Parts: sequence; C-alpha cells; structure tokens
Amino acid sequence: MIEPYLDEHDLKNANRLAFEWLLRSQDPSVRYFTLTEVLNEPEQSLEVEKTRRLIISGPKVRILLDGQQADGGFGVHPYQKWTGAHWRLVSLVELGVPSGFGPAVRATKLLLKWLLGEAHLSNVPMINGRYRRCASQEGNALAVCSRLGLVDDPRVVKLAESLVGWQWADGGWNCDRNPEADHSSVNESLSTLWGLVEYQRATGDRDFLKPIEKASEFFLQHRLFRSDHTGEIIHPDMVKLHYPVYWHCDILQELMILSRAGKLGDPRTREALNIVEKKRGPDGLWHAEDYYWNIKQKASTKEKVSNVEVVDWGRKGPNELITLNALRVLKSSGRNYL
Repeated sequence: MIEPYLDEHDLKNANRLAFEWLLRSQDPSVRYFTLTEVLNEPEQSLEVEKTRRLIISGPKVRILLDGQQADGGFGVHPYQKWTGAHWRLVSLVELGVPSGFGPAVRATKLLLKWLLGEAHLSNVPMINGRYRRCASQEGNALAVCSRLGLVDDPRVVKLAESLVGWQWADGGWNCDRNPEADHSSVNESLSTLWGLVEYQRATGDRDFLKPIEKASEFFLQHRLFRSDHTGEIIHPDMVKLHYPVYWHCDILQELMILSRAGKLGDPRTREALNIVEKKRGPDGLWHAEDYYWNIKQKASTKEKVSNVEVVDWGRKGPNELITLNALRVLKSSGRNYL
C-alpha cells in the first residue's frame, strides 16, 4: 500500500469534504459516479437508481444536446472544435448517458459517415512501412459507439479493425507524414487506446487484448509523461490537469484510460499518481490548470468557429470532473481513499 501524502486524520477530513461537495453537485452525472465509483454504492440502491435516471436530463447533457438537428448533427462538421457531434458525444458518454440513448445514437450517424467516407479512408497513407493516421478521431468514435451499444454495426467493427491495422510497432499511432518519424504520438494514441478498451469490454473479443496490451505498454514505457530516451517531461502541459482534454493528453486522463485497461497496478504509473495526489488543494478538491485552447465567454451553439466550448466545465476554482476523476484513479490504484 502506498502511503498517502496526508496523515490519516487529514485524509479522512479531505475526503469527507470532497465527497460532500461532489454529492451536492447540480449535475446527476457527477453524483452518480461519486456514489458508484468512489463510494461503492450498489447500482440497485434507491439513491443510485434515482440518480442514474436523472442523468439524461442533467444540465450538461441538456446543453450538449441543445440545437441538435434532424440529421443528428449540430449544423457544423462533426469534428468542429468543440461544437461538432464528435466532441459532444465524447462528453455525453463520459457523463454516463445510457446505452441506446436516442439523441446520442442519432448523433453518431454523421460521425460514422464522415469517418468511413471514401474521402476520409483514402487519406490514410502508408509511409516508410507505417500508416499515418490521426487515430484519436477513430478512437474517440469507437469508444462512443461501444458505450452506446453499437458494436454490432459493421461500421463500428470497421473502425476497430482499422485501428488495429494502423497500430505502430511501438504500440501507438501517429499522423506524422515525415518518412523519418518512427515514434508514436501520445496525443494520437490515448483516445485510440480508450476506443479499443471500450470495444473489447463491450464485445468480449479477446483478439483485441494484444493491441490493448501493446498500446498500454507504450504509455507505461514513458511512465505516462516522460521521454523514453531522455527521461525528460514530454510536454509541460501533460502534468497539468484539464477537463475535457479533447484530443490532448494529460496524466489524469492517461490514468483514467489505463485504469479502464486494468493497468494502474503497474509501478510505472506511480509517479503520475503521486503528482495527481499532490495537486489536491487544502479544500480537499482538485482545480483545473492552464489550458491549450481559449474559450469565448458567451459561446453560442450556432457559432461556426473553432475552440468554442459548449459547456462551462469550470476553469476557475475547484473542478467537479477533475476532482471526481482524481478520486476515481487514486481509489482504483489501491490508494485507500475511503
């Protein structure tokens, strides 16, 4: 057992403050995951069942679905940052909308049409023996479709098979078309690993365990955020906490995905876990840190410009989703937070 950074009394007090704060959230998604994945409340309990039913009408879910059109989209390209269906769907499934949820399933139509269109598929070159693909796009889509119960759709099967076929020898993925590029990208590989994990979980197909193992090992060899050649931090933003990360990569999101892959027992995750643990504030909560992108203060769902966030996820003060995810990974890693 790893010793916590707080003594037992202070840890219990910090946890009490964090649990109470999360359970006061106006968002049922936050309350639901706090109850089930942090406090171990059974799914059959009346409180959990009641909270789960409220998720689809939660404030963030409602905002993410606002302006949905008859074709399932939102009047912009599915990959429009951050108002397109692609990004909304990632947030919706992470907020816990149920499998088969109609509005989310409808939003996958344009997403799959784009990713499996002839123009898109023809733009995956093999250069110097490696497929060069921004695989985080397919990875996010595969995770979304797996969560929504669409794994029997041939298009979703195609996504999963394509990702395995595009995987590089070091276990990751990269879209760099420089023939000399021979090392995978953490940014392109994290969502891709997530997609494969969710697909394997949903299907039980053991053929996907090996590519998941290889992709997990890619992150573990880097201790999640360090160069495997020099030991230096790959990028300073990787050790800052963000929500959502979208296609970017930080240690908390890596720990979340590796947790789902069953890898938090690996000692190479320890340094990243220590950093997350140390970032806890004196209020028992975790705060968002510097972001890679800017936001407009009054974002309209009708704005057709990039980097407009639909939901105010909270950049000032304590952040609910970052606090929730930090507690999830610390608990999953075996650090006793109860």
